[in-house]
Amino acid sequence: MSADDVVSPRDTILARIRANRPAGEHPRPDVPRFPVLHAGRPLEPDDYVGVFETNLKAMGGKPAPEDADDLAALVRRLFPKAGVVASRVPELAGDIDVAACRPQDLAGVDVAVVRAAFAIAETGSILLSEAELGVNALAYLAQHLLVLLDPADIVASTQDAYHRPEFKERRYAAFHTGPSATADIEGVLIHGAQGVRSLTVAMRPRA
Repeated sequence: MSADDVVSPRDTILARIRANRPAGEHPRPDVPRFPVLHAGRPLEPDDYVGVFETNLKAMGGKPAPEDADDLAALVRRLFPKAGVVASRVPELAGDIDVAACRPQDLAGVDVAVVRAAFAIAETGSILLSEAELGVNALAYLAQHLLVLLDPADIVASTQDAYHRPEFKERRYAAFHTGPSATADIEGVLIHGAQGVRSLTVAMRPRA
C-alpha cells in the first residue's frame, strides 16, 4: 500500500458527512445585527471613541494623553526607564528590526509600538495580526504595548468586528483587551504575569 492509499480519520469523517448530507441547498441563516446601547439609545459613531476608552480603562488599559503630538516624546514620557523599543509604525524608529527577529529575540523588548487593525467600542478591544506585528510574539514578549489607533477604525460591537476583512485575509488575528492579567483564589490581580504589563492606546489617524 502506498502513502497515497492511506485514508486518514479526517478523510473518513468528511466522506461520511458528505454521503449523508441532506439533498438541496442549505444557506446559512441571516444573523441580525444587534445594536449596542449607550445611555439608553443605539451607539452612534460620534460615541465610539469615548465608549472605547471607557471600556479600555475598565479592562486595565490606558488611553494616551491627548496633548502628546510627538510619538518619540510620548514613549519617553510614558516609559522613562525603557531600554529597548521595538517599533512597527513608520512614525517611530525603533531600536531593533522586528522583521529580522526570531520570536525569542524579542524577549528583551521593553516597549512595542504597533498600530491596531481596528478596535471595538463595546469591549475596549484592539485587534492585531501578523500584518501589524511582523512577529506575532512581539505582542506577548514585550513588557509594554503602545498601540496607535485611528478613530475611524473603531467599530461598535463584536458582531461588527467579525464582518471585518481581517478574518478572511490574515493568517493570524487576536483581540487584546487590556494588559495580561491573572488573579489567584484570594482575588489578588496581577498584570503582566503571562504577557504585557500595560497596554496604552493613542488615538492617531493613519497617515
